[in-house]
Amino acid sequence: MTTMESLIGLVNRIQRACTALGDYGGDDNSFSSLWDALPSVAVVGGQSSGKSSVLESVVGRDFLPRGSGIVTRRPLVLQLHKTNDGQEEYAEFAHLPRRRFSDFSLVRKEIQDETDRLTGKTKQISPVPIHLSIYSPNVVNLTLIDLPGLTKVAVEGQPESIVQDIENMVRTYVEKPNCIILAISPANQDIATSDAIKLAREVDPSGDRTFGVLTKLDLMDKGTNALDVLEGRAYRLQHPWVGIVNRSQADINKNVDMIVARRKEREYFATSPEYGHLSSKMGSEYLAKLLSKHLESVIRARIPSITSLINKSIDELQSELDHLGRPIGVDAGAQLYTILELCRAFFKIFKEHLDGGRPGGDRIYGVFDNQLPAALRKLPFDRHLSIQNVRKVVSEADGYQPHLIAPEQGYRRLIEGALNYFRGPAEASVDAVHFVLKELVRKSIGECQELKRFPSLQTAIAAASNQALEKFREESKKTVIRLVDMEAAYLTADFFRKLPQEVEKGGKAAATTTVDNYSEGHFRRIGSNVSSYVNMVSDTLRNTIPKAVVHCQVKEAKQSLLNHFYTRIGGKEGKALAELLDEDPALMERRQQCAKRLELYKKARDEIDSVSWAR
Repeated sequence: MTTMESLIGLVNRIQRACTALGDYGGDDNSFSSLWDALPSVAVVGGQSSGKSSVLESVVGRDFLPRGSGIVTRRPLVLQLHKTNDGQEEYAEFAHLPRRRFSDFSLVRKEIQDETDRLTGKTKQISPVPIHLSIYSPNVVNLTLIDLPGLTKVAVEGQPESIVQDIENMVRTYVEKPNCIILAISPANQDIATSDAIKLAREVDPSGDRTFGVLTKLDLMDKGTNALDVLEGRAYRLQHPWVGIVNRSQADINKNVDMIVARRKEREYFATSPEYGHLSSKMGSEYLAKLLSKHLESVIRARIPSITSLINKSIDELQSELDHLGRPIGVDAGAQLYTILELCRAFFKIFKEHLDGGRPGGDRIYGVFDNQLPAALRKLPFDRHLSIQNVRKVVSEADGYQPHLIAPEQGYRRLIEGALNYFRGPAEASVDAVHFVLKELVRKSIGECQELKRFPSLQTAIAAASNQALEKFREESKKTVIRLVDMEAAYLTADFFRKLPQEVEKGGKAAATTTVDNYSEGHFRRIGSNVSSYVNMVSDTLRNTIPKAVVHCQVKEAKQSLLNHFYTRIGGKEGKALAELLDEDPALMERRQQCAKRLELYKKARDEIDSVSWAR
């Protein structure tokens, strides 16, 4: 195999692989299309200009639908693959990957049927291409794209926009800098009116990408010829014009073999008095070789940019696969290992939130530094220790016999009633921290990229975490309420023993014995003494409640959030484990596509590296 055949064959294989993956003519939303970076040949011409006949002549087979008006209604991406002499010719469609067509009349029918499947049996068009590969010893390695014929007027059954629709479709192909334009013009019409040349001039003003093909030379009026065009005097292109003689309608009706038609074409140019001196550079066989040679030079020039694109795509695909995660093992041991690894990944993020590596844990400190003190300040001690309430509580505590010196029972009831108010802020602190922890679990699950693949496992981890947090909350509530109850269960006697001494130092000790035990001043002093004690307890609880909450909830969450879940998981069978790893089908499909593309791009890179470039 020559270097040229290796190069073009390589591009064909890459394009064929891209087609199999559905990666053509677009950027797939994530990656630059390798298809768009590879050179191809687009066949452009007006309706009935002879496009189909040129393609069939290049292929050497009669395989395209025929008829009047618009026949090509969808782009046909035709990949020609040269095989060894003596091998059977066959065709394959991308939409029928496991079916070979050796009868080319069935190829024609399938093209028509596949077109109708998308457009219906109308004269509508569609930009969705049909991909056809032909393997034959009688072709050169080449990719040709047959496009709908340009037209000037919409016929019956077509929308008024059909003229612009076809032109826009053709432009999407020929505007690409890697597209070689094969502009087909009939020789029996003025070249100045050629739709193909007009469009090619607009998208390729320098003419570097345009090859002019003149068809129907044998149908020109007697006494006229196309030498001015073929020799570049009427309209000059960067590349030489090529004349083609297609089969006549009589030959088509008689099913004249394309190989015979090629021979008759060679004879026509060799014996023509007008074109005999150009015969070596005329005909469909020469056109195919000319295009193949030019394609090879274009590929040489594009190799660095193609290699760069392939390497960039490989990096992007590898990064995407890393993001999507590795495939799941099928045995229970591998699945259990995967689940535990995912749990550890989640738990690592959760602890980072608590320890300050990620935001969120500071909200727990906010509960202790802001919410708890504010709640303590709002407790209704003023109402509880008002003179009226103090008199009421003390009097009720005395019963039928008034107290003699200090109303100890009244003090105790007032203090116990006041300390009871601390239950609310204590429980509210527990609930506030519980809410923060639940929110951090939710955020951690959402931030764990590895878990995104497994919605069922996300749900299970969330449920297990919340169940554990609920258990920690209950224990924390018991502990903080116990702290409050402890303060009420045993009052600090030293605090009250100091009160009379402090009064005596103020010079008012006599007042306590001479003033009526039920005077307003007496009750005010009782209220003031209880308030001082309650403030002391408040300061104590302000420090001990956070300690209890952190110990019972935060510390436990950091140490044993998923312990019970691990125990349950360890006892599950393979089926139950698989249910937790029921990956999102869209992600599975995405990973498979990425893996296939990665394999394709790596293989393409290896093949490019392995080709010996002829210099």
